[in-house]
Amino acid sequence: METAAASAEMTVLAWSVILLLVHIVAQTLALAKDCGLGYAMSPRDEARPLSHLTDRLTRGLRNYVETYGAFVALALALAVTGKAGGYGATGAWIWLIARVIYVPVFAAGIPVLRTGVWTVSIIGLLMMLAKLMSAGIPAA
Repeated sequence: METAAASAEMTVLAWSVILLLVHIVAQTLALAKDCGLGYAMSPRDEARPLSHLTDRLTRGLRNYVETYGAFVALALALAVTGKAGGYGATGAWIWLIARVIYVPVFAAGIPVLRTGVWTVSIIGLLMMLAKLMSAGIPAA
């Protein structure tokens, strides 16, 4: 059995933080390009017009954050319950890979593919949830 610290889920969790930072930096740089650095560093109380790219990067970041809490909770729960590995780990990798692909697909505004990639990421979360909810002995 994998230890919690060495589990695939913990590796994916670490990479997911890097992806979160990529989302944040990309959105911030696009915002600064559209509205200026002063506005990007302000409380942004007044709305400014944004390019399609900046708007998509903002919505893409929000979409990532909407599922990120579930991913973190599932990854940690699998690790601490001793159920790490197997199809739960596969689900974690599927979620991460889909989320990496989602960034450029959403930024490019490709509608049907975007939804497909998002759906694949949700399937990854469902695999993790199924593993967590499974009865029996922890994964070896």
